[in-house]
Amino acid sequence: MMNRWRVMKRLLPLMAGMALLLSACGRDDLSTLSPQGPVAQKQFDLMTLSISIMALVVVVVFAICIYVLIRFRRRKGDNSIPKQVEGNHTLEIIWTVIPIVLLLILGVPTINTVFGLSKDYSKDPEAVQVTVTSHQYWWEFDYPEYGIKTAQELIVPTGRKIQFKLASGDVTHAFWIPSIGGKIDTNAGLGTTNKLFLEFPNEGVFRGKCAELCGPSHALMDFKAKAVSQASFDRWVAAMKAPVSMPADETVKAAFESKCLSCHAIGETNAGSAAPNLTGIGSRLTVGGILYNDEKSVEENLKDWIAHAQTIKPGNQMPDVSQNVTYGPGKGTTATGLSDEELDGIAKYLAGQKLEY
Repeated sequence: MMNRWRVMKRLLPLMAGMALLLSACGRDDLSTLSPQGPVAQKQFDLMTLSISIMALVVVVVFAICIYVLIRFRRRKGDNSIPKQVEGNHTLEIIWTVIPIVLLLILGVPTINTVFGLSKDYSKDPEAVQVTVTSHQYWWEFDYPEYGIKTAQELIVPTGRKIQFKLASGDVTHAFWIPSIGGKIDTNAGLGTTNKLFLEFPNEGVFRGKCAELCGPSHALMDFKAKAVSQASFDRWVAAMKAPVSMPADETVKAAFESKCLSCHAIGETNAGSAAPNLTGIGSRLTVGGILYNDEKSVEENLKDWIAHAQTIKPGNQMPDVSQNVTYGPGKGTTATGLSDEELDGIAKYLAGQKLEY
């Protein structure tokens, strides 16, 4: 027993230090404690209320325990039996009524908030409809009313409700934009869809994450949500629908069409593809969701990603196309890898695919 206590005395300071250290980790844009939307604010308020009630109960119970231990401790030489309060109706009523009151204070807002945040705006003509499909390890965003499909960056207008319909293309993932609201699972299988609505009151970029362990690159399954004005959103829709020209160099064009468009889509070309849509990729904040274009140029990041996708994000469906690989739906087409000239040309072409909105 004494040995156990000595070990605990050594572990407690270490654990306390680790708790303080870990409490400093994180980012403001990935924190539920920094709500930046009405949905996140309601969730934060509910969390604050429940924690406050629990803290009050803990403090009061501990205070009573300490008072009783001191006030009614056995005195030296006192062998009398303390006064018994069994059957005291007043006390029984008090400690029955107080929990009921606390449960009502917590329960009414909880029910109101939970049911309020589960509203379905699928039929609301003012809401923007977005179908989210999660993949290992990227996000697809489909806007059915606009006929647009994009990847890794969710573009939404401010001041409108965004109704999401969510599913998975492979394993279970979870859609989460911590500072805006969420999270909710995206499940695999036909008909297994979940629904969620969010609101973006202010323009800005908000980070999204997968919040369900889904494989070796789960921690790298990021996306960005860009909230823009309605006018900017309308321009983005028009830019996404505009025709996209192929590379001017015939060698680069042939390599791009045979090795990239066998899986991806750009513009109207191969629009039904299951791989990330490349339209406007030069305007995105990241390549592959994690290579930030303010740290390296878009072209450099594209070259790194195309050549070393498996090294950067292990387990994803993108092969390292600088080598001899198997391409295409079902991986039924074998082709040689890209030459240095083809890699440079494709990276330069894709970096130039920018959307002005």
